[in-house]
Amino acid sequence: MSTPLIQLDRKKTAKKAVRQKMPAAAGKTTVGFVNLGCSKNQVDSELMLGTLVHDGFQLTDNPKKAEVVIINTCGFIEEAKQESINTILEHGKLKKKGACRVLIAVGCLAQRYQGDLLKELPELDGVVGTGEFGKIAEICRNLLTPTKRQQRLWISEPPYLYDADSPRLRLGKPHSAYVKIAEGCNRNCAFCAIPIMRGKQRSRSIESIVAEAERLAGEGVKELNLISQDTINYGVDMGIRGGLTALLRALVKVPDIRWIRPFYLYPQQVTDDLLDLYAGEEKITKYIDMPLQHINDRMLRRMHRLGNRAAIEKLVERIRTRIPGVTFRTAFIVGFPGETEQAYQELKSYVTESGFDRVAAFLYSDEEDTTAVSLDDKIERSVMEERRNELLAIQEGIAAARGQDRIGSVLEVLIEGPSEETPLLLEGRHEGLAPEIDGVVYINDGSANPGDLVKVEITDAATYDLVGHIVS
Repeated sequence: MSTPLIQLDRKKTAKKAVRQKMPAAAGKTTVGFVNLGCSKNQVDSELMLGTLVHDGFQLTDNPKKAEVVIINTCGFIEEAKQESINTILEHGKLKKKGACRVLIAVGCLAQRYQGDLLKELPELDGVVGTGEFGKIAEICRNLLTPTKRQQRLWISEPPYLYDADSPRLRLGKPHSAYVKIAEGCNRNCAFCAIPIMRGKQRSRSIESIVAEAERLAGEGVKELNLISQDTINYGVDMGIRGGLTALLRALVKVPDIRWIRPFYLYPQQVTDDLLDLYAGEEKITKYIDMPLQHINDRMLRRMHRLGNRAAIEKLVERIRTRIPGVTFRTAFIVGFPGETEQAYQELKSYVTESGFDRVAAFLYSDEEDTTAVSLDDKIERSVMEERRNELLAIQEGIAAARGQDRIGSVLEVLIEGPSEETPLLLEGRHEGLAPEIDGVVYINDGSANPGDLVKVEITDAATYDLVGHIVS
């Protein structure tokens, strides 16, 4: 683990992390859990939390009272790695100021840097990779055994794949759940270290996913968010053709589930059958999440992305034609090595002309052991930031105009609960707003409970958020 990439600044504090709230119980070892990173990490955290509770541990949201502190780390990009390091450092102080006896790092950063983490961070007692999540309770008990203190590694090739019977303690809203349908990735994108941290793709069976969906529906879940590293490729490793279409056809039969939202569709292998299912099945949200990464042909080749500009444009048009009213979310990388001013201007024009509903823009960062590290013509960070800010400003104008177009319409909205801004407002989402990453609908008139689906007339719009009232 190179210190220029992950700088250990012991004066920094970590960003806010999610902790499961539970009162401590006498006689049980208390565990504090910090979840960092993406929704896929969140599912891993929920599974580890469920395993710990099932094995007799007691969770606490007060880090000072936790005897075991577990940090689920992210290692995707430089900023995420730094956040993980800072969080470990912050919680390492609890060995002097709190009840902490054992500090454990789990997840992607742990899988990627392994022994380097133990060497650089003596605060850590254990490092647990992505293939060992199912053993977390056993690992905690091992490290709590009163023997001579010795740092330990639990790292293996990542074969771990949960099933419908795995204990799980969900975080977040009770009416919305993430369901991981596969793990790992078979792609070879030049910038991405996910295959290094998560291994090759391993899909869960349709039967296992449906069984989990049925259990979640019984718990009151209305929205299933299907996640993986490469959702469009679901089932390929099991020899299933059109696996995602087959999975969706099975899931729409689960009673009481209202919305099914697949995330992260690679812009290849998108069949007409899949798009027709999106268009014709009311339970599948008219929402496409498809990171395109770039539009310049040379940049796409350097990124090791399949297809070219002509293929992308044809696919986007095909999606919009076959799924009327679809919300299209995409993502681009700016500053990839060799991105000339001309290539960036082509991307900028494409974003301006295409009018996507949502656009995320990420700065390229060198990731060890990826092919992009050795590429020449690196871009200065100041140039990358300028390009990202310019893209986001363009997209802000597009989003604001889309919001204005919604005024006067009546939308079905899933109620989240009282607004985080003020308890005087309710907060919800229509099917074109994904949880946590998109905007919300503020409701200033009418009453409803979390998990209710209601009709809302839109009366006002901000850049990414809408305002309205419930109509009968």
